[in-house]
Amino acid sequence: RESLNEGFQRQESRVGVDSRKPGYSEKELTSCSLQVLSARGSPGRYMLTLLTDRRCSIVFLLQCLKKIEHHEAVNFLTTCVMVPIEITVQPQSVQMPEGSCVMLCCRAVGPTGLNYQWFKREDEVPGGNTAELILNSVGPAQEGHYICRVNSGEKCVFSKWAHVRLVHSAGTGVMFPSSASGLCITQQPRSQTLSEGDILYLECSAQANPPPQFQWYHNKQPLSKANRCLLKPTHNCGYISDVHSAPPKQMGDFYATDKVALLMGNMNYMHHRQLRAPMADVYELTNLLRQLDFKVVSLLDLNWHEMHRAVTEFLLLLGRGVYGLLYYAGHGYENYGNSFMVPIDAPASYTSEHCLWVQDVLQRMQERQTGLNVFLLDMCRKRNLNDDIIQQPGPLKVTANIVFGYATCVDAEAFEVNKDDLSNGIFISFLKKRLTEQEKVTVMLDRVAEDMGRCDLTRGRQALELRSNLSERRALTDRIQAIDCPVMASTRNLQWSIAHVLPESRVLHFDCGVKVQLGFAAEFSNIMIIYTRILEKPKDIMSCSAQLSDFTEGPEIDLKRTNQESLRDAGSLLLTMDDRLPQEQPRLYTRLCALQRLKRELSFIVCLHYQYTNLDEEVLEKQTVTVGKPLVSKLNLHEQRPLHASPSSSCDLHTMPDSSSFAEELRVSLPSLEPSLTESIESYYYTHAEIGSSSTSQRLNEPEETTSPEFLTSDELPASKSLTHAGTETPFKFTNFHSF
Repeated sequence: RESLNEGFQRQESRVGVDSRKPGYSEKELTSCSLQVLSARGSPGRYMLTLLTDRRCSIVFLLQCLKKIEHHEAVNFLTTCVMVPIEITVQPQSVQMPEGSCVMLCCRAVGPTGLNYQWFKREDEVPGGNTAELILNSVGPAQEGHYICRVNSGEKCVFSKWAHVRLVHSAGTGVMFPSSASGLCITQQPRSQTLSEGDILYLECSAQANPPPQFQWYHNKQPLSKANRCLLKPTHNCGYISDVHSAPPKQMGDFYATDKVALLMGNMNYMHHRQLRAPMADVYELTNLLRQLDFKVVSLLDLNWHEMHRAVTEFLLLLGRGVYGLLYYAGHGYENYGNSFMVPIDAPASYTSEHCLWVQDVLQRMQERQTGLNVFLLDMCRKRNLNDDIIQQPGPLKVTANIVFGYATCVDAEAFEVNKDDLSNGIFISFLKKRLTEQEKVTVMLDRVAEDMGRCDLTRGRQALELRSNLSERRALTDRIQAIDCPVMASTRNLQWSIAHVLPESRVLHFDCGVKVQLGFAAEFSNIMIIYTRILEKPKDIMSCSAQLSDFTEGPEIDLKRTNQESLRDAGSLLLTMDDRLPQEQPRLYTRLCALQRLKRELSFIVCLHYQYTNLDEEVLEKQTVTVGKPLVSKLNLHEQRPLHASPSSSCDLHTMPDSSSFAEELRVSLPSLEPSLTESIESYYYTHAEIGSSSTSQRLNEPEETTSPEFLTSDELPASKSLTHAGTETPFKFTNFHSF
């Protein structure tokens, strides 16, 4: 006993008594030594108890152990107690086509010897015991929620949930990705040992939204024309570093400094016939252009002011070398070579002053020194007899980069295919088959025209017309290579990204113990879906539901379609979400339109209706939720601002730093930027106007219905793969866009 006591005293003297910690008396050290005489006694545990009573920290204990050189105890405290497990890379949700390869990645730091285990919901994934989980040839069986557990011994942490979904085209009823997901390399290039003269093949696969871009390097130097996922050099491996681009530019050698597209579709006209195709057409074209790395703004049902503001903001996104694309679907007309797009609030007898002049937009695009100007006009080109004004555009610059793709020829009508609740215009039905081809824009459109000409249903009724002065072999598939000011490019990306931000999903805790999840999804740039889901409820609550009400004024909401059990019932015909949730966790959906009219932060009330098992009466709890200004409402497009003054006048857009209130917010966050670099770069507009009664003026701009009887009475229609809804079970019905 004396030797043990002397040993503890020597250890205490080596450690030294911390002035902030009380020392130990002779009696306490003696009691510690006597623990060896007890069958269950432990001097070490007794000493730890004394340290606990004196509120000594683990850091203090670790310092003591280091001084007495107790390496085993120091290592245990350091690895298992002091060093926490921290996840540094969270797995990201992905949306991929069926058959794709998906990689989920989770990385963590902490004690040595970390172990990983992936789960699909509560089930372990076989072989999923590494930081990366690779799912080859993803199918319906691989869809679902995944989570990763990282542990060191008994200590463990879990990552965030990652959702793997399959995506298809809108025609199949499954949504395209609506928001960006993180870049994920699914296949790394492999090291190889080759003999001189052998051919080297290297492959790198990645998944992202928008689609990733590739650039191969050799000895830290970029390889020319090596921007595909598969590297197949024409030279042998001994000369791979000597690959150079040929002097004359071929297909694929051109590039854009950026790609921007404005898509506008007008359907719900106040004083004219309603259209059906623009919604599906804009939706499909949006997803196709995103695959080509375009920054896309998709807008439905714009009034006159909104169309002008949309174009002005679109022009501010353009710059030197940028590819600009404008698509319009709706009522329209053409007089004396000038094309006009009709807004939804145009009067019954409208003229050019009520519309948007296409040639004026072209002139303003040229002032931005763009690399390519593409107009796709899916509208009628009939004469407007009410409009006798001959517009005189200003002189156009000889830029040799203009392409006009008209859905129909001069003095003719454009048609849409009607089937069920969704329709496609004839133009988009053919265009979507060719749009992503790596061909010169004019060549691609020529092939679309040929496809339309071979279709019996369109021959003699609608023919694509192409007008172009494009002198270079530029394609919509050209890669992006930024060469302008990095600050300007960063500002453009920042402004575009902020205008696409959705509110974060959140969980509401109610006093009764119920937990409700709020989720958000974007259908278009100005249409948002909000859904509620019951995550957890006490056992004594028999039933409950969370419904939304009392929204901030501004957005248009069909009260009869709020809090619906399906997206279709809520008014969304294109967007689909995960319908494989357990039946006990149903969702209620609400669709918000016209977000650009939101003047202040969006707020609403979540009403929780629930009933206890032993009570007949329903109980109501409420919580007010504020989610800020989502999507385009951030740009304050409801504010009346000066528009482009005259169709024939030029406008230096660099002198318009106050064209959007968002620029002011950006200047606050980036005070070092010049005002000209903080112009608003993107805008989004939406109005879902109520249907007004049509005027019966004598000179009403409504041509007669041109539905052909043979389309409705034919027993058998020729099949056409180029038409979205081609089939023999339901005859096509062609109706004109009623353009003027």
